[in-house]
Amino acid sequence: MFATHFAKTGQLLRLDLRRDWLKITCWLIGLVGLMAGAAAKFNGLYGTSKAMGTIITTLKTPAMVSLLGPFTAKSPYSVALVYAAEMMVFMGLFTAMMNIYFAIHATRADEDSGVLELIRAHSVGRFSALTAAIGELVCLNLLAGVLEALGLQASGMTGMDQAGNWLFGLGLAMFGLMFGIFSCFFAQVATSARGATILSYSWLGLLYVVRMGTDVKNPDATWWTIYGWIEKLDIYGQNHWLPVVLMLAMSLVIGTLTYAVGATRDVGAGLLPDRRGRRHASRFLAGPLSLVARLERTSTSIWLIGLLILGATYGSIFGTAGDLLKSNPMMAKLIGTAATDAANRAIVLSFANKLTIIFAVLATIPGLITVFRLNGDERKGYFEQLHAHSVSRAHLYFAIAGFGLIVSLASFGLAICGMYLAGVASMGANMPDFSRFMRGFWGFAPALITSIGVGALLAGCLPKWQNITWILPAYGFFSLYLGALMNFPKWATQLTPFGWVNTVPLKTVNVGTAIWMTALGIALVVVGFAAYKRRDLLVN
Repeated sequence: MFATHFAKTGQLLRLDLRRDWLKITCWLIGLVGLMAGAAAKFNGLYGTSKAMGTIITTLKTPAMVSLLGPFTAKSPYSVALVYAAEMMVFMGLFTAMMNIYFAIHATRADEDSGVLELIRAHSVGRFSALTAAIGELVCLNLLAGVLEALGLQASGMTGMDQAGNWLFGLGLAMFGLMFGIFSCFFAQVATSARGATILSYSWLGLLYVVRMGTDVKNPDATWWTIYGWIEKLDIYGQNHWLPVVLMLAMSLVIGTLTYAVGATRDVGAGLLPDRRGRRHASRFLAGPLSLVARLERTSTSIWLIGLLILGATYGSIFGTAGDLLKSNPMMAKLIGTAATDAANRAIVLSFANKLTIIFAVLATIPGLITVFRLNGDERKGYFEQLHAHSVSRAHLYFAIAGFGLIVSLASFGLAICGMYLAGVASMGANMPDFSRFMRGFWGFAPALITSIGVGALLAGCLPKWQNITWILPAYGFFSLYLGALMNFPKWATQLTPFGWVNTVPLKTVNVGTAIWMTALGIALVVVGFAAYKRRDLLVN
């Protein structure tokens, strides 16, 4: 009886791997290439004692501690120690995102599309599809971990050791698998793939923010954040394997809970109850714009509130990041109180520049998700009733693209407001003016518009390739997040719209760049509509 619940699991696993082999290959090339390429470059970046001293000082600042975790290595320092400090938290974030995608795709997304119902109609066990999805995650992470370890070994990075390389690769693999199992659990709880995705990324974001706070205030408390386990590996230092054991134990616990929840629900249902709908439609559902706003109300609220809280969380440490009097009292005595206050404000604005980049990249995500509904919902047949009535393609296209752009700009603006308000509470009268922080909004808003424009263009003319747009925020995040630490050339950062923005809010907005980038974004949206108007509708 027990065996029948897992009948045909191996066959389903082979089908999943055969279906996703191209996506798996692309993810592996990106992650493994990024790790090995960066490792090979670090010898040239930090091979001198002067460069090593500079980067060690940078990594110990509160700003870098909040972003990358505390630098706890002991002297003598090596290039490998710096590499682990810079890359571990960053690579863990991308590995978790990869696992969230494949976990939702192989579980809840197949239920929503009706594929799982067809599979369950045959002699397939009740838990076979879920087990095959988890098996795919195990294969994916194990392969990624081995390739990452081998890539580090081949890089020839100074100070590395074989134990550290394998701990780095397998630690990331276990970390990613843990978040993949979390996503499988949320797939049982939520009533749709969209809901499961929101829950998964919300959980990941919450753990990341909690880790950031504990790293700045009390690093010992990071053990309780779950996300912080990846920092405690101490790669190329003590090489601790205990966090890997904790990740495995957490995966087993959540995996068991996932099967328990999956045994109590029907296909297509979730643990969370559905609310009863209204008897009559609201007057605000009279057009495509209000319809999209209604459909996106939950995810939009999460993004708006989430980025506001994220901004406030970062702003709350301005008092620590910009207190030169405490960090260097001798320097404060030498330059005087007025000069110290000015230096503190400059430090805060420089920190705010890095944070604004993160906010702008994150704010692009809800906008692109909304724009891509144009083809996703059309392919699923959700827009058939709209197309059957007198709703023009122009009305539908610009309603979706416009709402996506509004959500992105609003999320970005709230993140900056949250950062400023928390900064005022932290620094008091020493906080720079709000107008200085708004430079960040006006500087990066055109880049955000251009990114949404690229998504709208591909959604209109090349719907099968629209997901290529995700390269813009992903690479923008990487090039500007770690580009300065890895000495990226200027042209490499300008491969995305975010790389064209100057160091706002530390400097004034480059009006010329802002104008042509905004015009380019609007033009891309218009060209995308011209293509969308002339192509055939997508059919499920």
